[in-house]
Amino acid sequence: MADNSTKGVSSMLANAAGQAADSVRGALGHIGQTEKIKQLAHSAHIDNTAAVLTTSFGTQLSTTDDSLKAGPRGPSLIEDFAFRDQMAHFDRERIPERVVHARGSAAHGYFEAYEDLSSLTRAAPFAHKGKQTPLFTRFSTVAGFKGSADTVRDVRGFSVKMYTEEGNWDMVGNNIPVFFIQDSILFPQVIHAVKPEPENEIPQAQSAHPSFWDFVSNTPESTHMLMWIMSDRTLPRSLRMMNGFGVHTFRLINAEGVSKLVKFHWRPKQGTHSLIWDEALKTNGRDPDAHRRDLYVNIANGNYPEWELGLQVFTEEEAAKWPFDVLDSTKLIPEELCPVRYVGKMVLNRNPDEFFAETEQSAFHPGVVIPGIGFTNDPLLQGRLFSYSDTQFYRLGTNYQQLPINQPVCPVRHHQRGGAMQTRIVKGPNYVHNTTNKGCPFLSGKGYVHHPEIVEGAKTATRSASFGDHYSQAKLFYDSMTETEKLHIQAAFVFELSKVADPVIQQRVVDQLNNVDQPLASAIAARLGTNPPAAPTFKPVFQGVATSANLSIINSQAYDSIAGRDVAILLMPGYDSSVHELRGALKAAGATVSIVSATPAPVPDAAGASTLKPDYTFFASSSTQFDAFFIPGGRKNVDALLSDATALVQIAEGFKHLKAICAVNEGIEIITRIGLQVPIAQAAGAGAAATSAVEAFGVVTAVGVGAGGSVVGTAVGMAAGATTSLKAATEGKAGWVAKFLTAIAKHKAWDREPMAMKVVC
Repeated sequence: MADNSTKGVSSMLANAAGQAADSVRGALGHIGQTEKIKQLAHSAHIDNTAAVLTTSFGTQLSTTDDSLKAGPRGPSLIEDFAFRDQMAHFDRERIPERVVHARGSAAHGYFEAYEDLSSLTRAAPFAHKGKQTPLFTRFSTVAGFKGSADTVRDVRGFSVKMYTEEGNWDMVGNNIPVFFIQDSILFPQVIHAVKPEPENEIPQAQSAHPSFWDFVSNTPESTHMLMWIMSDRTLPRSLRMMNGFGVHTFRLINAEGVSKLVKFHWRPKQGTHSLIWDEALKTNGRDPDAHRRDLYVNIANGNYPEWELGLQVFTEEEAAKWPFDVLDSTKLIPEELCPVRYVGKMVLNRNPDEFFAETEQSAFHPGVVIPGIGFTNDPLLQGRLFSYSDTQFYRLGTNYQQLPINQPVCPVRHHQRGGAMQTRIVKGPNYVHNTTNKGCPFLSGKGYVHHPEIVEGAKTATRSASFGDHYSQAKLFYDSMTETEKLHIQAAFVFELSKVADPVIQQRVVDQLNNVDQPLASAIAARLGTNPPAAPTFKPVFQGVATSANLSIINSQAYDSIAGRDVAILLMPGYDSSVHELRGALKAAGATVSIVSATPAPVPDAAGASTLKPDYTFFASSSTQFDAFFIPGGRKNVDALLSDATALVQIAEGFKHLKAICAVNEGIEIITRIGLQVPIAQAAGAGAAATSAVEAFGVVTAVGVGAGGSVVGTAVGMAAGATTSLKAATEGKAGWVAKFLTAIAKHKAWDREPMAMKVVC
């Protein structure tokens, strides 16, 4: 029986991804064949094709469905070693999940350097232009359990393991450049606070509960981070469309021992884009695996996501002049003070073959570095250097570094022996200063050398006075937002604090935010019913810049590509030829085209000359999985769409969620029938000429369009050839096609939001 539930999209997407993966890997079998992939294939991969079924110790089995019994209806016998072997292993298949970052998704790929950075660092990935280094990247939420949903409001982990010829280098960061606390001694406390309430383990993967707001309202250093997590940054559209940051200040050290300080940035080439709140909530319910699925399906289909690695490089003398301490992880360095230099790109081009063995058992630790990378005295970083390895020893075991996904690709030689699940058989003495093996393994003279930083001072459990400003950068962030983003932040605070019954906690947060922006605090107080804040007493310190455009998602995007976007074409039998022209243009621009119809059966066009096979049905898909919608003309097509409530709901939700929508010819009737109050193109009549393509609030309409049948239309649409440049993709295209592609590139029609909020669906 067919699965017609809303979540039926899950199996359909999985099947589509699997078919696409087979075709892509068949045609491009060499893709993803890094040194790490070759190592895994040689040492860890098991191919069960044409294999005989055995126990875990190699004995071939004669049955799989019945245990050994004393007679067909008699008791089971303990001597059934095959039953014991299988059940004992099954009972131990789960390992402790991560305390934080439990919910994660990952992929293999490579890093490619844009230039030789040997003057800055001797780190192997930057040795020369064009050098490629294999890597494994894991994205995660922070607060939720392993089985929680993907599109919750939360910080996202962004961890990259590079397998270099000089050892592994783990870059362990987040999609936000700052953190809640300044000293790692508070880390267990902030995590206890954000995790579910201890008496009932509610809510899951949310900060909207009393313990979190009680903690942060008594911890002023968290204020800057609160502005970020209440912003759209914590509702990413996709793992492919979010930034990554190293958070801390690190060191780059060159071959001469010269050190400079550095902040690491990852910038997605797909652009940084977010969901809106209602869209995130609906996605959580309809497809809680949305982010994991999106990453997997796009890689399987050959849409490999890319990020550029950026460096903010500066000297200690420069840092001393800035009005904040670069060792304070609740602070960032505005790019206007220290521009980001983009030095290479990361490409993710291969999915894991087994989730548990690769993604779940992968272990990241900021203390795993290579020559050329060093640490600073950031007190949050220093604590992580202990905690991250400690948790891996507990979660995975003493020899977790020997697990295939964690093994370096370079030789590993040391005197560590024993421990649970030891897999290495090492000959020779197990100590240094030996003569029986001629001192081997020996020191090469090229090993890691810590930067000889001069450190002095009395031992003291106190905080530096330079860490004392908790509000100036929070204000810089808020002042850098567009009015749309400010309203989203305000709404997020109101939602979260509405889940806190204690008015004392609510008031503390309002008073805390008053030090950031009094109108913001006053608006929140009015919606919560707390006391309005008094005049703020805090005087912000100028951070070298009044606003920073790169802090705003809306203001910092180029909006110059639609590559990787998923555009739904809603079809019923009798659609017109506009479908073929648009489909060709979308594919040429690097977008994914999804045909959505009432049934899985091929859908014929109005001329009966061609059919299109649906990728999804209306009933088993959701508006939240698409970035834009196209409604073609064709009398029979439009009449059928108008009679299908599930199709109309998708369009209405797409409008509510600010997505680009295009309707042409008779398809415009659907825009008017469901009550979308936007200007539309008009057909000629009563002495009036037809209007050309009209774009208003992200809705594009046009009449009298279409370039002929399937072959002609597709050829017209793809005339410019494959490109990820919006300018190239729209050049020479029909006006309505160009306008629609431009609207898709903008991701959201933010000017539509006031009217979209009134749509009930």
